[in-house]
Amino acid sequence: MKTIYFGFLAMILPTLSLAQTTAVQDSISEIQLEEVKLAGLRIDEDQPFSFSNLDKEELASRNLGQDLPIMLNYLPGVVTTSDAGAGIGYTGIRVRGSDATRVNVTINGIPYNDAESQGVYWVNMPDFTSSVSSLQIQRGVGTSTNGSGAFGASINLLTDEVSQNAYAEIANTVGSFNSLKHTLKFSTGLLNNHFEVSGRLSKITSDGYVQRASSDLKSYFLQAAFQDENTLIKALVFGGHEITYQSWFGVDKNTLDTNRQYNPAGEIYDDNGNLQGHYDNQEDNYRQDHYQLHWNQKIDAYTSLSLGLNYTYGRGYYEEYKDLWFEQNINFSSDNNFSYLGLKPIKIGGTIIDTTENIVRKWLDNDYYVATFSLNRQKGNTEWSFGTLYSRYVGDHFGELIFAHYAPSISLRHRFYENQGNKKEGNVYAKVNHRFNDRISGYLDLQYRGISYTANGKLKGPEPINIDENYGFFNPKAGLVYTLNPNNKFYISFARAHREPSRADFENGNPKPEELNDYELGWRFKREKASLLVNFYAMDYTNQLALTGALDDVGTPIRENVGKSSRLGIELEGTFALGNRWTWQPNITFSRNRNQDFYFQRNGVLTALGDTHLSFSPAVVAGNIIAFQPSSNWKIALLTKYVGEQYMGNIDSEISKLEAYSVSDLNINYRILPKSLFKEINISLLLNNTLGTKYVSNGYFYTFDDDYSIPGITTTIEGAGYYPQAQFNFLAGISLRF
Repeated sequence: MKTIYFGFLAMILPTLSLAQTTAVQDSISEIQLEEVKLAGLRIDEDQPFSFSNLDKEELASRNLGQDLPIMLNYLPGVVTTSDAGAGIGYTGIRVRGSDATRVNVTINGIPYNDAESQGVYWVNMPDFTSSVSSLQIQRGVGTSTNGSGAFGASINLLTDEVSQNAYAEIANTVGSFNSLKHTLKFSTGLLNNHFEVSGRLSKITSDGYVQRASSDLKSYFLQAAFQDENTLIKALVFGGHEITYQSWFGVDKNTLDTNRQYNPAGEIYDDNGNLQGHYDNQEDNYRQDHYQLHWNQKIDAYTSLSLGLNYTYGRGYYEEYKDLWFEQNINFSSDNNFSYLGLKPIKIGGTIIDTTENIVRKWLDNDYYVATFSLNRQKGNTEWSFGTLYSRYVGDHFGELIFAHYAPSISLRHRFYENQGNKKEGNVYAKVNHRFNDRISGYLDLQYRGISYTANGKLKGPEPINIDENYGFFNPKAGLVYTLNPNNKFYISFARAHREPSRADFENGNPKPEELNDYELGWRFKREKASLLVNFYAMDYTNQLALTGALDDVGTPIRENVGKSSRLGIELEGTFALGNRWTWQPNITFSRNRNQDFYFQRNGVLTALGDTHLSFSPAVVAGNIIAFQPSSNWKIALLTKYVGEQYMGNIDSEISKLEAYSVSDLNINYRILPKSLFKEINISLLLNNTLGTKYVSNGYFYTFDDDYSIPGITTTIEGAGYYPQAQFNFLAGISLRF
């Protein structure tokens, strides 16, 4: 029986009966308390790392239903993609060439990455941007954080702050591909000077740019808070339910050129290989609920502590139709075999039947428990923090056969595989930032992570799974900041990170844990109307689990240890006020990303390829925002993104190359402040890909050895698939605040 935290409701319900007062707390005290939980995780300009901050106002201008990664698309080193092609549904993010499994994400200091897959599935929390107060993205290893190590970046999210005043807000969006978003938000404001209840309900639907790549997304967010001068206690319940038609198959080069919106998912063929249609319920259906309790306490003027508790319950499946002709003649899989389905062959009229068309549901039912604690103190020239985390994950994986054309008598929803994964983690860190004099400050950060992971049972196939691994990682970080004058700061840092393999890594081989040494050197320049960050980085990997470009049978990218590899780069990010109405925010990243002395078995012979490009790692990534504000009510922004060419594999095959692309969006916002009825009206228009560029942001690359066509000769065959993104499309929204 699932554990439900009724204590949260006990905190929420009594506050509903309290009378509202007009007293307002000191806002400085409130902000300090809101940030207590993040004091040990976020960094500022006095610490030697590369980072970017976004606040609620910056996020709101483009918050029209697209997933959070799309909101981050214009930050340095960021590349985003969308399976459905328009930013709604399954989306992905890469930072410095590292995919989402290597980007550490926390929500209020609680790890969000899936413990087993290490992935981040924003589709499980649609419209979460509407409940984000601020976020910080630290590039590279960054500072120690809760959860798995950051190999490309860490993203730290803080949810809505306590609102001083009561409000209600209705927001609606309409857009291309029948996209709709409806959001309702409210807050009671401070009740009796101490209590607040706030919440959000959202619904997003879209047909997607890709055919049948539909999304039906629902989410909620509920928060109850108590605060006084020294204490802030929050209870949060939030989650979502997503139903998306599968669109992770991509298309081949010929289809990309002739029918780029085609979706092969759910294809149904007759016995002669003629396409008859598509299965209607080729869907991904998943629910995820989060329960959090946070206690932030100011002990004295210099010391604060934070305690966080979390329970996440996720459950759902994806449903697939397995066409017999397709699997036998195109995919060459065994998914239609009785042995795969855990069935015994049957005899009909003297004929042995051991294959069948079928429909299966592959389930994941998981529980995730987290407890965090941090103690922070800042006095004089020294700031230090101590933090710890304990987490436990239990994930049940099983498959159900819900239809078979030929099958013996079987139990309802016959389970043809079943296994369980268990993962425990303990994490402790200590950090100190000390100012030696007016010019020099030093940073030291020591972290230890201990992980225990087991997985036992039977995989689909049927194949056994038996994993029993324990890891202990020591991750030191240190750096210096030199302040030349109030406008110029220079820093240098070293950080080490380790990361354990994911469940999929174990299923696809015998992986080793990764190790990364990250060296950063930077200059920060800041004046009233101009700021600039120049950051050099050198990332040296051992046993990096790099993407091969290939996908497994459920669309999960396959990774492999690639021995020695490195990333060298320079990031430039600036903000410049051009007069009173214009703002320019450019950024560009140049990088060299290489495998060292890479080997590949081609045509049956192990071949030395020398240094090769790391997969999905473009050498140039640039973003640019030019904003014009003719009045306090109007804001117009032109946003441009350029991503250089990249390889989808590690063997420098021309077939695996994705072409460079550049796209521009136009964002227009108009704010009205009526004198009656509404407090504020905001109208937003987002014109995506204004020039209608045909581009591909993601794909896959695979190889296999052909031993049959020519007896005695092995020939390596290469192939690729592509995820086309939408050409010109729009989203238009209006929000009414009462």
